[in-house]
Amino acid sequence: MTAQHGHTADRATTAPPVTTAAAARDYARSVVRQRWDSASRTAREEDVVDLLLVVSELVTNAIRHGDGLAAFEVALAEDGVRLTVHDNSDAVPDVAYGRGELPSGGHGQGYGWPLIIRLAREVVIEPRPGGGKSISVLVPLHARP
Repeated sequence: MTAQHGHTADRATTAPPVTTAAAARDYARSVVRQRWDSASRTAREEDVVDLLLVVSELVTNAIRHGDGLAAFEVALAEDGVRLTVHDNSDAVPDVAYGRGELPSGGHGQGYGWPLIIRLAREVVIEPRPGGGKSISVLVPLHARP
């Protein structure tokens, strides 16, 4: 199904089992190219690069800090792509709702959450039934002129 401008959202598609950030990036890119792009619009490459950076950070965080990646979903929206990463940890990162400030002088967390906050919108973190959490973000996409 090709997304059209009139659609506000598409149902989420759960990626085939992914165990790496690279596999999640490949899947997210394929969803954009096969279902967001159409004869009347194509996502700007710089927006796709932003999307792939956010995918990398979310999936890597789930693997490294979230006791493993439980699932990865991609849903199309009229104005972008909603990513949802499910992990196995109940812990919510302290910086998840921050302002996107970069760590200074080697103190604090890394660059992942500041990057996510700067590139994505509508960050939602919810507990999963049975444990763990789901992190959902909207990454805006714009059509090439």
